[in-house]
Amino acid sequence: QVQVVESGGGLVQTGGTLRLSCAASGSIFSIYLMGWYRQAPGKQRELVATITGLGSTNYADSVKGRFTISRDNAKTTVHLQMNSLKPEDTAVYYCYADLTTSGGSRRNYWGQGTQVTVSS
Repeated sequence: QVQVVESGGGLVQTGGTLRLSCAASGSIFSIYLMGWYRQAPGKQRELVATITGLGSTNYADSVKGRFTISRDNAKTTVHLQMNSLKPEDTAVYYCYADLTTSGGSRRNYWGQGTQVTVSS
């Protein structure tokens, strides 16, 4: 079994910072990509940032220059450093991992989500 668990959400004022973390664990053979999506009330889920197994990163235009995605050396934990937060960043942030299990099955695994609220 595979688990993806997020942590680090909370309430912050405009201009503040938060750091989200996401750990993938279990019967993992290889992780191809990990990333973050977010969903605000009444809106569709949108991509925030991703990082590949080779370390290439991709960001939504709305967060470029403010958010940074990184990972640990074991490549099973990713972090999202969020600076200069804006009220429009308020959303539930979901982590996901595109991986192959030890049994050879490849699919996306999602975390339960963590709330980020930015007050004006």
